[in-house]
Amino acid sequence: MKKNIIILSAAILMAGSCGKKLEILPTQSIEEEVVLSTDQGVKNLLNGAYDMVSSSSVYGGDLFLYSELMASDGELRWEGTFNQPREIWRKDILTTNAYVRDSWLDAYEAINAANNILGALDVVNEDDRDRVKGEALFIRGSMFFELVKFFAQPYAAGNAGSAPGIPLVLEPTRTDNVSTGRPRNTVQEVYTQVIADLTESQSLLTPVGYNDEYANAAAAAAQLSRVYLQMENYQGARDQANTAINLAEDMGFGLAGNYATLFNNSSNSPEDIFAIQVSANDGANDMHLFWSIPEFGGRDGDVAILAKHLNLYDEDDNRFNLFYEDDAETIRSGKWKLQYRNLPNIRLSELYLTRAEANFRLGTSVGATPVADITPIRARAGLTTPGTLTLDLILKERKLELAHEGHGLHDLKRLKRSADGFAFNDPKMVLPIPQREVDAAKGILVQNEGY
Repeated sequence: MKKNIIILSAAILMAGSCGKKLEILPTQSIEEEVVLSTDQGVKNLLNGAYDMVSSSSVYGGDLFLYSELMASDGELRWEGTFNQPREIWRKDILTTNAYVRDSWLDAYEAINAANNILGALDVVNEDDRDRVKGEALFIRGSMFFELVKFFAQPYAAGNAGSAPGIPLVLEPTRTDNVSTGRPRNTVQEVYTQVIADLTESQSLLTPVGYNDEYANAAAAAAQLSRVYLQMENYQGARDQANTAINLAEDMGFGLAGNYATLFNNSSNSPEDIFAIQVSANDGANDMHLFWSIPEFGGRDGDVAILAKHLNLYDEDDNRFNLFYEDDAETIRSGKWKLQYRNLPNIRLSELYLTRAEANFRLGTSVGATPVADITPIRARAGLTTPGTLTLDLILKERKLELAHEGHGLHDLKRLKRSADGFAFNDPKMVLPIPQREVDAAKGILVQNEGY
């Protein structure tokens, strides 16, 4: 009996180069012999991997939602009727939480697709092989990175060499449960693999130009800068942010003139280095679903922005104007206001902020001085930059510029801060391994402390 490797839902056929869209295939089950034996089949599977990454449970919004809910610290409140996101906001998560389960499963499904692609590169046209391999490594490295950030103690806790991380699955799997029966690698081992994947991805994607939908060299370097930032490796974070900035600018990216134009877009903004594409026909954006209100196609306004956050903005900061008030006088984030709009994942301004912070900490000026990196971002917000720059100001600028975009929990952990009375390394600040995975592993996959 022939096995099926994956179901490609509305998979996009990729052209021989540059990821050009040709046509849409209907949902279908494709036999593994077909998928992995032809150039076009492997490229179809690559599109399927992107589809998995963009699912609502992963980069389609839920991972960003978890990060902001867990780091809320009185700055936002979950008001929705769905109890499982409420568990995440309260840091009182059941091991059977279906949201957490689906994020784990979908991330590993994307990893498995990437592994199958990497194992079938010999059938890919030679001219496209580096690009296909680079994109598959970007997907795998990114998913390992997201999983270890949420399901393991933070690297900043200081015990990365012994703390349990997540299972590293590096070979193709033909079962539904990719991680089942596999022990957890250490946090350090996972970070080492992530760095290896993203470093090679960047080198392979370097010749690739800008496109709206797929990973490029700038995205790989940017993701790598995030990895080093979580490790408190400020030299690595600085250098990769600088590399990503240079690559992005060479590709034509640049800061948008108006902060509000960065969000609620049906096409990428000038500074979207990597964004999830959403339309009425395809793509998911759970940030809109849960953060917006029925008037704009959302639910009931599940996430409310509270005074503690609003009070952080200077009175002249025009980023404050993006918030809006609903009929009940509850404040909402305008970043996720409209339906069927793209979901930014990596923006150029983040890289300037990372480079500024790292340069400031190291007393260097690689690429630019911290003042030079901060000034255009603050100017866009209608603010001047003080003559004497401090680390606190840089970190506050990062918080406000990237507010409610999924950075909250990860910045909190690397900075060793607390939220709602929970320390950065409290077991409740880590998601539980899904109970179905623990049960299926029969003692091999160990549950997180506190669950």
